[in-house]
Amino acid sequence: MADKKDKIQPDYDKRLHIDEDKITHNPHNLPYAHTVGSAIIFPDDKDRIKTTAMTAMVEQTNVQMKQIYDQMELLISQANKLKERVELSEEIYTAEMGFKPITGNTYHLYEKEDGVKVVSMIGPDEWARGCKYAHYVATARLMGDHTWDIEAKNEEEKETEVEVQDTE
Repeated sequence: MADKKDKIQPDYDKRLHIDEDKITHNPHNLPYAHTVGSAIIFPDDKDRIKTTAMTAMVEQTNVQMKQIYDQMELLISQANKLKERVELSEEIYTAEMGFKPITGNTYHLYEKEDGVKVVSMIGPDEWARGCKYAHYVATARLMGDHTWDIEAKNEEEKETEVEVQDTE
């Protein structure tokens, strides 16, 4: 019977032995196609994946940083407006006032020639014979918390203050 096998397939015993290092029990885990008819498997380009992920991460963090920056600018603006309100409130409360201001009403701050500030109910455009004070400072409305909301401010006074600061 051995003669019959040798005649048909002389290397039958050699082919019967399969080297365990050259086979896998889980061909679906191979990083390449294991038969001719298998789907083509391309290895992942790990550098490209990392680059894409890094680009997306940088873009997202930049968007978030811009949002935080915009929020900071808004907070700074609000803090500056609040600071101006406090400064004007202090100026008004130290000024001469011949009446009791009512919450929600608008009043006007003027400065006399001697530097004393005065609160008036009459606006800068409402004087019949011209303003009797040296210059107009601001118009403000008394809020419920007894701070003053600036409705208008004399821009010339701001420019004068800036010029004085520049010369110092």
